[in-house]
Amino acid sequence: MMKNVWNVLESKKLTTDLEMLAYRSNLIGSDRTVCNWGGGNTSVKSKEINFKGDEIDVLWVKGSGSDLATIKPENFTGLNLQDILPLFEYDDMSDEEMVAYLEKCMIDSKHPRASIETLLHAFLPFPHIDHTHPDAIISLCCAHNGKKIAEEIFGDRFVWVPYLRPGFKLSKLIAESVKENPGAELVLMEKHGLVTWGYTAEECYNKTIEVIEQAEAYITSKIEEDYVFGGQKYISLDDSIRTQFLSQILPIIRGSVSDDKKMLLKADSADDILQFVNSVRAKELSSIGAACPDHLVHTKRVPLYVEWDPSTQSLEDLKEILPNLISQYKLEYREYFERNKNNGDVMFEPAPRVILIPGIGMISTGKTLAMADISGSLYHRAIAVMKGSTSLGDFVSLNENESYNIEYWPLELYKLSLAPKEAEFSRQVAFITGGAGGIGSATAKKFVADGAHVVVADINLEGAQKVADELNQKANAFVAAAVKMDVTKEEEVSKAIEHAILTFGGIDIIVNNAGLATSSPFEETTLQEWELNMNVLGTGYFLVAREAFKLMQAQGLGGNMVFVGSKNSIYAGKNAAAYSSVKALEVHLARCIASEGGQYGIRVNSVLPDAVLQGSAIWGSRWREERAAAYNIHPDQLEEHYRKRTTLLVNIFPEDIADAILFFASSKSSKTTGSMITVDGGVPAAFTR
Repeated sequence: MMKNVWNVLESKKLTTDLEMLAYRSNLIGSDRTVCNWGGGNTSVKSKEINFKGDEIDVLWVKGSGSDLATIKPENFTGLNLQDILPLFEYDDMSDEEMVAYLEKCMIDSKHPRASIETLLHAFLPFPHIDHTHPDAIISLCCAHNGKKIAEEIFGDRFVWVPYLRPGFKLSKLIAESVKENPGAELVLMEKHGLVTWGYTAEECYNKTIEVIEQAEAYITSKIEEDYVFGGQKYISLDDSIRTQFLSQILPIIRGSVSDDKKMLLKADSADDILQFVNSVRAKELSSIGAACPDHLVHTKRVPLYVEWDPSTQSLEDLKEILPNLISQYKLEYREYFERNKNNGDVMFEPAPRVILIPGIGMISTGKTLAMADISGSLYHRAIAVMKGSTSLGDFVSLNENESYNIEYWPLELYKLSLAPKEAEFSRQVAFITGGAGGIGSATAKKFVADGAHVVVADINLEGAQKVADELNQKANAFVAAAVKMDVTKEEEVSKAIEHAILTFGGIDIIVNNAGLATSSPFEETTLQEWELNMNVLGTGYFLVAREAFKLMQAQGLGGNMVFVGSKNSIYAGKNAAAYSSVKALEVHLARCIASEGGQYGIRVNSVLPDAVLQGSAIWGSRWREERAAAYNIHPDQLEEHYRKRTTLLVNIFPEDIADAILFFASSKSSKTTGSMITVDGGVPAAFTR
């Protein structure tokens, strides 16, 4: 249930109307049952001093593309109110004219573009205004008998306006309706949302909460859980079986929804999701349309509902029908686009953003995990709305053309245009073994900086988690996951790959980098030392590559593997027979996989570094002393020794190897496989032949 969380002490610390607006916005925006991600808008009217030193009336309104949960004062737009108010006398105004006019009303050209519903805030004569999309209110506004129910809840305190797409006409209609009903305290927008106001920020906030609480209480009293959505038709799979199923179907789904551009996936089996997907009416209700215009850009008009009975059909049945159903969805979406398109419209990817599977839950898709999460979060809200609406009457939605005109509305698409340009590794997932070490962590950082999501795998989970935490903190988003993995243990490798699938939907890039090293004269090399090198550097690389190869085949999206070998892969290192032999094995294994992987678009290449001492667990072990002894020098002299033996007289750093890894994984080497790059400063004895 909605709670009032206004803090008088906190609010008294705020000194300006704009700061108070940001505070109020954050409070209502942080509750997703009140505000969708990126949805809703708030405003305040205040007195400001303009550039001439004159006092003017300013409307501060949410800037387009902002999210109320995190919006800051600088994300609001200030407009000269006296320049806007004359528009109320207009009969009509196109979106393009409205945007152009409002840009001229801005008090600072550096402010973001004003909300698409700015005129709603300008035309209503109240200092503080909230426009939100609360689940309870939309449940009313999407019920066929919503207006009648609203009369039971609010009496004559509300104004009901029929659905119109946001813009000049809707703003003027709301203002006129409120003017004609001076006792009104709120506006209910059919199939859309709520408008409330107040003479202080706290009064406005309190009114918003009060109205939502009243609607929530009424709807809750009408809900009979056993009969929600017609009751339950299917039984959910046990958690362990659901996880097993997801690990096998997510790669298939990812391959099917990724056409020209790859998508990341998020699986969700929350209670409300399962209650809906398992219900008698799930297919019917999910096909009616979006619960709120704000949802459409992120969820499309309808999700894909998968008709599959977990009690009578098998996993193999599900794997077989998914690609066909997704193909059918894409075909129907293209037809929907053709029926409704306007001149200049360019179709989005036609694959579903939300997939519903009985017994399993919901899979949401997006170009990043954050975007997939937004699509899924919005469908949680859609389910809550449908639950409320069907407890009151029949759920209704926008018709097809109304939906299309929101989904492809230029003013809505403008928000998407504010997103950063996609980078080289956007939409891709890189799995890095030895990710806690110098080369591994440097590679993870470069991948994330260039748009990728990463899985940092290492036997040292604490170190891997530290790397992942740093990456997530810097990105201010979940872009990196850590997983413990001993590459010599087949079950741990399989579980780590499964973890990547369940976290991001699949893997596009494998960096086989986990390592160790030992040094001893050949005659002193023990079987234990030999097997240790073979297990970690040979068997470990084989196990990771094999599991990744199977996954990449299932996805059908191609893939990249980069093996981190060594100068010793092609040079017989002194007193390092075991290490050098298995490093040679690595690069030949890479060539073998490249030969078999070409038909699937899987490229495999190797990077051969030499003496990367910085941040390396290997060089922090006995290897440093052993290599120094092999050259008859002190360990402290080793770095200079390696520098002087290169033709370029340079040392090699983790970032140098990371650059080579990213090159092989990138589109710049799209026609290269089975190849090697040495990054050793030029050691003549290791020149490739």
